[in-house]
Amino acid sequence: MRRSITVAGLEHGSNPIPAACRIGPLLTTGGVRGVDRATGQLPSDPADEVRLAFANLSTLLEAGGAGLGDVAHVTVFVADKEVRPLLNTAWVEAFPDPDSRPARHVLAHDLPGGMRIQLEATAYIEGEIR
Repeated sequence: MRRSITVAGLEHGSNPIPAACRIGPLLTTGGVRGVDRATGQLPSDPADEVRLAFANLSTLLEAGGAGLGDVAHVTVFVADKEVRPLLNTAWVEAFPDPDSRPARHVLAHDLPGGMRIQLEATAYIEGEIR
């Protein structure tokens, strides 16, 4: 059974696309932005944008019955080199155990709307769909 996962403030505009999808134990996200969900705005500070991207990823995973501990892979799109050290700081905060971190791939990419970072994740959740 496939289930669309939506979270207020993480919609894809007027596009008919959920923020994530869960099929059985597999949850995949679309692009997760570092947007302030309450205002819909990107912060001016790159560190805040990176922090919000990981917070939004965590919120989205929870809405799908998962958590950061269930993540197997993250693809990170960055708009410029200044984000990479910020990414590593947020990465260690999100995944503190060096023996239990997901795989990661970072790609430099032109991101729309002034975004500096966007995350995509795949998680595997044991147990029944919640």
